Amino acid sequence: MTMLQVPVLPPDVPPLTPHEARVARRLYALRRDARHEAFEQRRRWRYRVRRGRVEFDREMAALHARLRQSLPAYLRDANPFSLLTAPLIYSLLLPFVLLDAWTTAYQWICFPIYGIARVRRAPYFVLDRHKLQYLNAIEKANCTFCTYANGVIDYVREVAARTEQFWCPIKHGSAVPEPHARYHHFFDYGDGERYHRDLLRLRGRLRAPAGPPRRRRRPA
Repeated sequence: MTMLQVPVLPPDVPPLTPHEARVARRLYALRRDARHEAFEQRRRWRYRVRRGRVEFDREMAALHARLRQSLPAYLRDANPFSLLTAPLIYSLLLPFVLLDAWTTAYQWICFPIYGIARVRRAPYFVLDRHKLQYLNAIEKANCTFCTYANGVIDYVREVAARTEQFWCPIKHGSAVPEPHARYHHFFDYGDGERYHRDLLRLRGRLRAPAGPPRRRRRPA
């Protein structure tokens, strides 16, 4: 998987510091464990992914079809307040689409000027839950909405993290509950000497990695 590859930095960018190398190893281990769990999930539930398409074996697919709840039964069992709040939830689609489009326009215009590699948008939107046969139409729509909304947030978070690394890579004086992955490479709060000495070095890590162009994925 691409996310598990060690980035190849341009030759004029200094190597990682010992602290950055330790953080990179920990992040690599977490991603490796996540990949292993994904393979175990495929084995446990008897499916495979070919060219982006999820395929369950025949017995499991038949079981899923039997588990699907009909729309009348689903609506009958639903909490009335859930039905009343559904329009409010889906009204968030418009601001999410605007945020998605605006962030994409921002990085495509500004990142080349700053010398920052653009964030690939596609990996943040894994649209496969709607293929599960034990979900009815409403559940599939809910899953698709949640996938898109959280994908936008993660995508924007990475764009914002690269922007922060370029303009203000300084840790906060207080603990941050859920810092992004780049935060651990930032300069300590109060370390003005290292900030002025190594700011250009840290910015240099935002440039596109060297290497052959990536192959395009074949359509599913």
